[in-house]
Amino acid sequence: MVKSWQTTLAGIAAFLAVFFNQITAQFDSDPATIADWNLVVGAAAVAIGLILARDNNKSSEKVGAGR
Repeated sequence: MVKSWQTTLAGIAAFLAVFFNQITAQFDSDPATIADWNLVVGAAAVAIGLILARDNNKSSEKVGAGR
């Protein structure tokens, strides 16, 4: 189903790394630590781009891209 698994995996991993870092900042016991939710939104945008991107070693025909 996923034809470009490398970029999809990179997108998911990038988002999860930022997301869990901000979750940790939100719920730690230090009041000086504040989560940056704008960073999570930016990471989500990057993740969507990587999930929709095609791996460099895949041709358009191989992944079924139309004209």
